[in-house]
Amino acid sequence: MSETAGRPAGGTPVTDFSDDEVIIGLEIHCQLNTATKLFCGCSTDYRDDGPNTHVCPVCLGLPGSLPRVNRKAVEFALRVGLALNCEILEESVFARKNYFYPDLNKGFQITQYDKPLAVKGYLDIEGDDGEKRVRITRVHMEEDPGRLVHKGGSDRARYTLVDYNRAGIPLIEIVTEPDLRSPKEARRFLNKLRATLEYLGVFDSEREGSIRVDANISIQPKGWFAKTGKGKEDRGRAEVKNISSYKGVEKALTFEITRQKNALRRGQKLESATRHFVEGRGITTASRSKEMEQDYRYFPEPDLRPLRVCDWTGGIVLPELPDARRARFLVQYQCSPTHARTLTGDLRLAE
Repeated sequence: MSETAGRPAGGTPVTDFSDDEVIIGLEIHCQLNTATKLFCGCSTDYRDDGPNTHVCPVCLGLPGSLPRVNRKAVEFALRVGLALNCEILEESVFARKNYFYPDLNKGFQITQYDKPLAVKGYLDIEGDDGEKRVRITRVHMEEDPGRLVHKGGSDRARYTLVDYNRAGIPLIEIVTEPDLRSPKEARRFLNKLRATLEYLGVFDSEREGSIRVDANISIQPKGWFAKTGKGKEDRGRAEVKNISSYKGVEKALTFEITRQKNALRRGQKLESATRHFVEGRGITTASRSKEMEQDYRYFPEPDLRPLRVCDWTGGIVLPELPDARRARFLVQYQCSPTHARTLTGDLRLAE
């Protein structure tokens, strides 16, 4: 696949982007700060230990082993759903997501699909044109895969090792609607989300690999979502996978805007594709064509019963969150809105 991930020129070149808009949606994978893994009793504190030392038959996916849900991980995920103003579903179901990758030892990932834990939430941020509400499509739970170790670097490695210490670490995936309109808005959203998770006590941002972001971006005519029927033009989109820093998300999206505009100026029609962010160079490179949901052949996890958590939610008390603390600081300390936002944006400063 070419670096532009577009078909050869032949369409109408785009020379004026004033009637277009950037459309960005994020999928954020956050490790929950639990003591043990999602489906077994292995410790999640493996950072200073050797590879493949925090594993058992369950997280290695050995035949005959059976998973058991970590109650604390479910409670943490519920806190996140409530803090993001989501509707908590009466019943959520774990599912198998089937695909091959060397760090996925079972050949499938236990996640949630059509019945996630929480849906239809929102998070208010400072947008490019004032306060903005970013809709949250869903919050669901899943297990982290293992970790690939490329000896010699990802570009020049002669061989790759697999460490399964990370396999089974509890994750939440937070999926936004495509409501963001610039790389800066995306970064502000991530900063606000990080602060919210830290206030909840469910997330440790200092952990290596504790957050990874998949960013979907396209450039479409304004009002594109409202259009229907055969006249609706779709210029395709790119999904940049596994970005490990907020600064990296902003850089990757900025590069993608330039890359996609250049392709459209040449008359290329962009194909929906998955891309990789090369952090050291600040660019994205073509990876593969984008999978569709049916490619993963989801089906309910037969070894786990559905989760019914409605009785739990009444007992969950949320702490003071960033917006509430900012409002209190404005009154209690008579500080400026800018200072209040800066102080409450980091839990360590706010305390």
